[in-house]
Amino acid sequence: MMGRALRLAAGTASLVAGGWLLRALHGAPAALGADPSSIQAVSEGSSNYRDGVFVNLDPLSMYTLNREELRLIAWELIANRGGSRPSKSIPLAAPQIYKGDASPLAVSWFGHSTALVEIDGYRVLTDPVWSDRCSPSDLVGPQRLHPPPVQLEGLPAVDAVVISHDHYDHLDIDTVIALVHSQRAPFFVPLGVGAHLRSWGVPEHRIVELDWQQSAQVDELTIICMPARHFSGRFMSRNNTLWASWAFVGPTHRAYFGGDTGYTKSFAQIGADHGPFDVTLMPIGAYNPGWPDIHMNPEEAVRAHLDVTDSGSGLLVPIHWGTFRLAPHPWAEPVERLLKAAEPNHVQLAVPLPGQRIDPSEPLRFNPWWRL
Repeated sequence: MMGRALRLAAGTASLVAGGWLLRALHGAPAALGADPSSIQAVSEGSSNYRDGVFVNLDPLSMYTLNREELRLIAWELIANRGGSRPSKSIPLAAPQIYKGDASPLAVSWFGHSTALVEIDGYRVLTDPVWSDRCSPSDLVGPQRLHPPPVQLEGLPAVDAVVISHDHYDHLDIDTVIALVHSQRAPFFVPLGVGAHLRSWGVPEHRIVELDWQQSAQVDELTIICMPARHFSGRFMSRNNTLWASWAFVGPTHRAYFGGDTGYTKSFAQIGADHGPFDVTLMPIGAYNPGWPDIHMNPEEAVRAHLDVTDSGSGLLVPIHWGTFRLAPHPWAEPVERLLKAAEPNHVQLAVPLPGQRIDPSEPLRFNPWWRL
């Protein structure tokens, strides 16, 4: 009797675990993206594609985390020992979304790398992620620290949706599918990423797939695919799609979107070729000594801003922080370090609340809202 009870208990536990796994993986096959063979057909013609993978212009260092370092990082994230989770609710701004013409220059930050850039009357939506988790699962994976400050349906019509690469915190299947129905704008993506969009039902005529240094037009707005120092992959395959930063060049203004990148010597060339930029959106979070080349720290973000602008002119708006816990550093540390690095370099900063719209032509007020 005891043996049967134990077997029944074990069977029940197995069913519960199996059911949880099925729920966790619900929708995952589609979220994983395109079959690698469909990606390869587009990727292999690029000069940046070698031996079946894309490569960085600046090689990555060979440093790898040992098992103990990985354990400590995981423990700090789970236990929040490093303060990687805010102590109070993150305040949200009431979004100032104008349905009329876009302004000459403005940035609305919605969290992480999601922003609405207004430039010379055009609107560009970057790395849109509205899901609760940046993961192929609804139940596991990094969860938002704050809700989206505006609903997708509340956005005005945009002229372009720009994706930096195919990691889950930058390319989200649910958001992409929603945008297909709520917007008419084309999706500008690096090589290979278009295969993911096709597999999710994005019409071919709305996909603009570019290699580094290639560009396309939306009327008078030029959108240029630029190098970044990073990697890609949504499951087992790695680096079979390209990663990128982007330049937006209008008749009067220029904006630079860093996306997700480590510091690279390419910044200086980007500034020389397409700058100086009036505003830069630079990633400042999720850094760690274990991966020094794929995510910039705040000091490197300031250095990158100086590279792509004219001696630091223009406005730096930090992104890639504050929304998802992707590294064990304290939650607000990226901005505090950014402030210290910007001051001696005379770099003008704007740190918007999630949902806040920044217009560089208006007076910028210092509001340390992250000091909860």
